[in-house]
Amino acid sequence: MDDKISEQAQMFANRLQKRFRHLKKWAQRTGAGAFRLYDRDIPEIPLVLDFYGSCVQLQNAALSGALYKRPYEKNEDDETNWLSAMKESAAAALGIKPENIFIKQREKQKGLSQYEKMGHARFTQIVNEGNLAFKVNLSDYLDTGLFADRRLLRAIIRGGSAGKKVLNLFSYTGAFSVYAAAGGAVSTDSVDLSNTYLNWTKENFSLNGFETGNAHRLIRADVLEYTNKAVKTGMRWDIIIADPPAFSNSKKMLDNFDLNRDLVDLLVKCLALLSPGGEIFVSVNLRRGVITAQELETELRSRLVKTNLQVNDLDNKIIDEDFKGRKVPKAFLIRR
Repeated sequence: MDDKISEQAQMFANRLQKRFRHLKKWAQRTGAGAFRLYDRDIPEIPLVLDFYGSCVQLQNAALSGALYKRPYEKNEDDETNWLSAMKESAAAALGIKPENIFIKQREKQKGLSQYEKMGHARFTQIVNEGNLAFKVNLSDYLDTGLFADRRLLRAIIRGGSAGKKVLNLFSYTGAFSVYAAAGGAVSTDSVDLSNTYLNWTKENFSLNGFETGNAHRLIRADVLEYTNKAVKTGMRWDIIIADPPAFSNSKKMLDNFDLNRDLVDLLVKCLALLSPGGEIFVSVNLRRGVITAQELETELRSRLVKTNLQVNDLDNKIIDEDFKGRKVPKAFLIRR
């Protein structure tokens, strides 16, 4: 290990220990079994790492994250050696087994590549959050199955779901749906195009004592096609959750989905599916620019005959301790 890498490894270890000390008591108090530990805090170390497991049983804990593509070319062997040094440093700093640390390469995503399988190690864990349990796969996908930055948004939805019918679009592994069920929703409909993620959703429901079927339905469908049919048949939900990818061009879809282009169209359909007094929770990670609540409300009003709607920015309510001062996807609450 050359002097530069050794110096960076020590800086990295010091930062991880400081962050872990800061977050440990908070995680134990709130029951957060998955949280953001490091997010490119040191410019020379462009890594993002999430912690999974118990803060007091570190021998069974794990880290999963990504190396962001550097703005310059780096020799592949040099990058491999550097990354190995950073993993060893992280393992030693926190007392985590080196084989329980998984770092993938993250670039600008195209299509569904953020969800595509990258390996077959099948390193899975069950992690706790909000007195609920979720399966995560730390080795085989760029994303693990549970987005830590949506933790408080899930809690808000849980708190308002009692007696409600809930529709979860682009449902991924169903965490929002499980939270809604735990909050007393009378029904949940989880819509996703992937059998893999619908089966994963079924596991997450089962982990928390819920059966999928009549009350908690798993629907394999193209969201755009499903919402079109739902509008035509007059279906209604009390809560609608839309957490779409930035872009999707799956061969199983009738058309591709571009969040920058199609967000307003999607939300217009969601509004048509909303029961009186209902709520839409939307999470957006735009590839270009940032949209404000006022801009989104103006866009929606321009498309609707009846304009009795309100869009509120939820950012000040959903930034948890591990994401303070860090960039996260926007989230809005739409009421009509």
